[in-house]
Amino acid sequence: MSNTTVVPSTAGPGPSGGPGGGGGGGGGSGTEVIQVTNVSPSASSEQMRTLFGFLGKIDELRLFPPDDSPLPVSSRVCFVKFHDPDSAVVAQHLTNTVFVDRALIVVPYAEVFHGSIKAAVKKILLTHEN
Repeated sequence: MSNTTVVPSTAGPGPSGGPGGGGGGGGGSGTEVIQVTNVSPSASSEQMRTLFGFLGKIDELRLFPPDDSPLPVSSRVCFVKFHDPDSAVVAQHLTNTVFVDRALIVVPYAEVFHGSIKAAVKKILLTHEN
């Protein structure tokens, strides 16, 4: 059990290479937001909430594209904001866990540390409009 808290959030994110990967860790425990990529198109928001809810209280969860999106999707992205930053550290250990039919990739998402997941989703929508 103590092994999950030994891994500092500022040491793990760098090698992951994900967008926004762990930068800005000037303070203590890092961000409480994670980005989950390679999410199966058949996975729902409720399934993601159930999976990550075992790790701690979830303040906000967004799945992109949303469940009701009419667009065909090959993969989805999920943002999860935990109440406790330690839950985000533990969540990173779910990387390579097969969920539905895909191996998840979980990285901290420091870009939204001082904002909201809505801002991150809006940014994604703007970059995909063209």
